[in-house]
Amino acid sequence: MEKMNQAYEKVKMLVGMEMDEDDHEAASSSALQDTNFIDDFNRNCTLSTKQRFYGFAICLAAGLTCTLLSMLVFFHPIKFGITFTLGNLLSLGSTAFLIGPKRQVTMMLDPVRIYATAIYLASIIIALFCALYVHNKLLTLLAILLEFGALIWYSLSYIPFARAMLSKIMVACFDTDF
Repeated sequence: MEKMNQAYEKVKMLVGMEMDEDDHEAASSSALQDTNFIDDFNRNCTLSTKQRFYGFAICLAAGLTCTLLSMLVFFHPIKFGITFTLGNLLSLGSTAFLIGPKRQVTMMLDPVRIYATAIYLASIIIALFCALYVHNKLLTLLAILLEFGALIWYSLSYIPFARAMLSKIMVACFDTDF
């Protein structure tokens, strides 16, 4: 029963629900044993479900707006790279409101999608580097194409069997044996 209460406590903390006084007293004996800074921080920074949905909606809307506005400056690759990347980061951050930043990072570092995450984050850094530091339009455009491809591959990692299916489709489309 003790382990079940601890598991319930951790689920409530991950989801962001506030603990009742009874739950807090029951969990305090076990929580004192394995508390750390992140758990204390998570307890103090909980959001209600309504606040989480508002944060998600605002962040996602801002991300989609930046991404759509980037299409207006498509022929200026430096401006396009900055707004497109900012839109991607905001959209990616919006899901942290729903599931929490700790779980978001844990899911991003899951062995199934660690390579997709690494390529996606590296492509974001490369795109920003090319747009802000190098100021080369061709390199920025190539970095944005890499970022867009990495975004698609990263997004497909959340859909079961989607990457395998896309790989088979691509092989079938570009197979030169007749």
